[in-house]
Amino acid sequence: MAATSFKLNTGKEIPSLGLGTWQSKPGEVQTAVSYALRNGYKLVDCAYCYGNEAEVGEGLKEAFAAGVRREDVYIMTKAWASYNTRVEECLDKSLKALGVDYVDMYLIHWPVLLNPNGNDDKFPTLPDGKRDIIYDWKHTDAWKQMEALLSTGKVRGIGVSNYSKKYLEQLLAGCTVVPAINQIENHPSLPQQEIVDLCRDKGIHVVAYSPLGSTGSPLFTAAPVVEIAEKRGVSPATVLLSYHIARGATVLAKSVTPARIKANADIVKLDDEDMKRLRAYSDDLTAKGELKRYVYPPFGIDFGFPDKS
Repeated sequence: MAATSFKLNTGKEIPSLGLGTWQSKPGEVQTAVSYALRNGYKLVDCAYCYGNEAEVGEGLKEAFAAGVRREDVYIMTKAWASYNTRVEECLDKSLKALGVDYVDMYLIHWPVLLNPNGNDDKFPTLPDGKRDIIYDWKHTDAWKQMEALLSTGKVRGIGVSNYSKKYLEQLLAGCTVVPAINQIENHPSLPQQEIVDLCRDKGIHVVAYSPLGSTGSPLFTAAPVVEIAEKRGVSPATVLLSYHIARGATVLAKSVTPARIKANADIVKLDDEDMKRLRAYSDDLTAKGELKRYVYPPFGIDFGFPDKS
């Protein structure tokens, strides 16, 4: 049987499967969150930047009213890049929107500072349309603020998101608290093995987002994925989600359709042969220079980040 949770360096457990809420359309998130939690999901991933935390909060409220206990739900959210000099302010906004007094995990969404005094709360731009980035800022300063949150009772754990090996090493060189997790885009066509290996070495749990690639992703028709799916009598999506749990990572599955939310929970245990085939597929893409990243924000180019290797 596939693992249902993993132990973090905080001593707490994090569920192995979570519901993602990024890009969920207005009017759909509340039902998705409520349905997922009432049908076995224990983890909900959200973020201030997504702009839908109030609706996520309504879904939580509905689930709690139906008998789901707050202590059985793992809520993870993130400080957005325009709030990296004032992470507690962003946290307070998220807590109010979500309707809870604490979150189980709080993350730095990206190690970049968008102008906190710019022309937009979330996506400030310069006159030429480029993102308004503050370059003489250190992401390690944001981490010091994150560490201070642990004494407030508003968070049970802290971590990072979208941290490359370089950025993670910079943080680890001077931190007091080692991040509990690093949430990254991860799938067979973007294994990010050097980051995964560093996280494992430092006791940082990996949480994978965009595990299926994207709509119409070639991963669904990749030979090893299809063959493993046929062998196990499951869908390619099930294989791709199960891949992460077999690697020891938590995986976030985003959907607003009840049938798909339910289907995504049908994780299967992949054996060594299955994983060897998927690793070989990743290695082949790496050798050919054909790795594919689906989430690549405009400011990534300015920072030479995320790493494309």
